[in-house]
Amino acid sequence: MSWLRSIFGNKPQQEAGTPKSAGREYKGFMLAAAPIKEGGQFRLAGVITKEIDGAMREHRFVRADVFSSKDEAEEFALRKAELIVDQSGDKIFD
Repeated sequence: MSWLRSIFGNKPQQEAGTPKSAGREYKGFMLAAAPIKEGGQFRLAGVITKEIDGAMREHRFVRADVFSSKDEAEEFALRKAELIVDQSGDKIFD
């Protein structure tokens, strides 16, 4: 089956939700985009973090949306993270 790998490639897929940029602060939360490369497109994904009672809490999200450019996927991931914070606040860590 090694010939199949040579045709289709045997590249390890990026771990979902691994931030690739510094991100930004929003209402006390840190938001970071983490688009996942899938073929020639990028899946919307990101990470929301916040320090609560001295412990750093983290929420990772991946959505079905895909974009043709990494920049566009990052922009929409940050918008989605803001929406999640607005809708759920600290409850996302429960």
